[in-house]
Amino acid sequence: MRLANRNHGALLETLRHDVTPAGLHYLLNHFDVPYVPDAAAWRLDIGGRVRAPFSLSIDEMQHLPQKTLRVTLECAGSGRAEISPRWPSMPWMHGAVGTAEWTGTPLRYVLERAVLDTDVVEVAFFGADRGFDKGIEHSYGRSLKPELALGDDVLLVHAMNGQPLPPQHGFPLRLIVPGWYGMASVKWLNRIEALAQPFDGYQQVETYVYKTTPRERGTPVTHTRVKSLMVPPGLPDWWSGRRMVEAGPVTLHGRAWSGGGVPVTKVEVGVDGLWTQAQLDPAVAGPHAWRSWQFTWTAAKGEHELACRATDANGQTQPLEAPFDRGGFGNNMVHRLQVTVR
Repeated sequence: MRLANRNHGALLETLRHDVTPAGLHYLLNHFDVPYVPDAAAWRLDIGGRVRAPFSLSIDEMQHLPQKTLRVTLECAGSGRAEISPRWPSMPWMHGAVGTAEWTGTPLRYVLERAVLDTDVVEVAFFGADRGFDKGIEHSYGRSLKPELALGDDVLLVHAMNGQPLPPQHGFPLRLIVPGWYGMASVKWLNRIEALAQPFDGYQQVETYVYKTTPRERGTPVTHTRVKSLMVPPGLPDWWSGRRMVEAGPVTLHGRAWSGGGVPVTKVEVGVDGLWTQAQLDPAVAGPHAWRSWQFTWTAAKGEHELACRATDANGQTQPLEAPFDRGGFGNNMVHRLQVTVR
């Protein structure tokens, strides 16, 4: 309950927005939001296994080549509340996702200036947020392989939707890693360290790992799995959550996305278990942003179940049931809604 009071998901009815307003974008912070009284004094330190360590101000960074990308970010724990038994972390349902336009400089310009040593195997990123998890004190940190970190689309970001980053979203500087679950996009970024050995920080090895049993080593959580969501049609019933819809043609619409720059190729709508292909809009916003879809349902009186599922270019399709994971990560099961047609 304390976690749910500090963090929030997007409202499904706001999926109508191509770009999620900052105040509606999902939010997950592990520790306190750092207080930054003066962004002009903020420094990003780059060190470790580099030949030319240095530090950079926000102003200096904004004079480097800039890039704006529309990126869909989803929390790796989105849908955790539908997995049983549920891991005692943020009880997400469907809304831990949002799409924003992020502006900053490609990370590679900074790493190229620092000159990575030939023995670098990972690049670690640390935020100013610090706290305890399972009794271990640490600053939030994650890492990337050099080949990914040197890609054109990994950004050091200072603006969200054309405005300075809000405090809760990492002001004054954060990392954005398109195509990965949100845990990789470190907020309040103040240190980058090149490493000659794999990063062993808590948020890298003790969590964000797919496991089905307590003792297995597990598989790291990385790219976002293919997924779709539906804007709830009609009107809500306050107590049951069912949707109330009038009989006749009903336009259903929603969003679909996948990770790693892999495009969504198909969205289907299920009505009482019968699946029909929906209309998928063109990917005009780039490879890292969700796509909208529409479907006209001829609603007949009675009780119905609506569902949606997406398929990507790798042939991955959303499962009908939640894939079990001890930590509740990566749940991309189909989105279902219960509807009463009057």
